[in-house]
Amino acid sequence: QVKLVESGGGLVQAGGSLRLSCVASGLTFSSRGMGWFRQAPGKEREFVASITWRGTSTVYGDSVKGRFTISRDNSKNTVYLQMNSLKPEDTADYYCAAGRGSLASRGQGDYLHWGQGTQVTVSL
Repeated sequence: QVKLVESGGGLVQAGGSLRLSCVASGLTFSSRGMGWFRQAPGKEREFVASITWRGTSTVYGDSVKGRFTISRDNSKNTVYLQMNSLKPEDTADYYCAAGRGSLASRGQGDYLHWGQGTQVTVSL
């Protein structure tokens, strides 16, 4: 059974930082592209960042480029999202997802497995 478990969310002031983690089990993590998505209240889920199976290539959503960094540790079956210079508009539930293949992708349809999410709230 595939399981993705996110952690690291919480309440932070604008300008602050958080580091999200997602631990995967039940799949060959090291062969999968991984992604982070987010969904704010009343809005559709949007792409945040993705990373290839070896971590050699990354893709970012326009709203987080330059502030967020995705990385992975295949020895720990874990993908991370370092979030700096947080803004109130970054407030959302953040989800990690495991890709159908090994590449990095913006498309939600390219992801097969999803975590339950972790909440991030950024206050003024």
